[in-house]
Parts: sequence; structure tokens; C-alpha cells
Amino acid sequence: MKKLFLVLLLCSFWVSAEPININQADAEAISTALTGVGPKKAEAIVQYRKEHGDFKSLKDLEAVKGIGEKTAMANEKNILFGDGVPVPSDTKTEKTEKAGKAASAEKPDKGKSEVKPK
Repeated sequence: MKKLFLVLLLCSFWVSAEPININQADAEAISTALTGVGPKKAEAIVQYRKEHGDFKSLKDLEAVKGIGEKTAMANEKNILFGDGVPVPSDTKTEKTEKAGKAASAEKPDKGKSEVKPK
């Protein structure tokens, strides 16, 4: 029981890692701080940043080969784009808009009839 408690305690420290500034960190720091990002993907992030400039949002980060929406969203809370600036919520907005469009595109129930005024 003590071992289980110790493992859980250590895991909680690992999960609550400090956010990393994606525009200033080196590849080693990026691969250590971000889930699903190993040394090769971290190098790709640094190389992309050198060629295209600083990242401004998660959408920019998704342009890096090997970094998709799933990886970006999994690390959303661990990524900073400036001095203590949290992740812009542009990807959340897009998902909300897509969900809204899908809902409005649904056909009305055929079982319900509209009563038109005379």
C-alpha cells in the first residue's frame, strides 16, 4: 500500500510539470516537457521555428510535421508562446464553431409537425 501511494505521489508531480515557452526552449527541453513529443519531433519544432518565426498559437504548432491537433491539444496547458502568455484559444473556437454548424445542419424531426397560424 505504501508503494502504491508513493507511485501515485510521484506521478502527480510528473503530470504537473511547468509550462514551457515553445518559442524559446531548446529541443531537449521541449521533448522533456511535452507529452508525445520525442527528440525528433522536438528538433522539428525548433527547426520550423527557425525557418518560419515564432509560434503564435496551437494552430501554428500543428504546421510542424509530426505534430497534429491531438498532440497540440494534449499539451495545451503546458505550452506558452511568450513571457507567461497562455495558449491562445483559437483552436477551441474552431471546434465550437464546427460543432455549432453541425448541429444547425441537422434536419428537423419528421415526427413533429409545425402548426402554422391562419
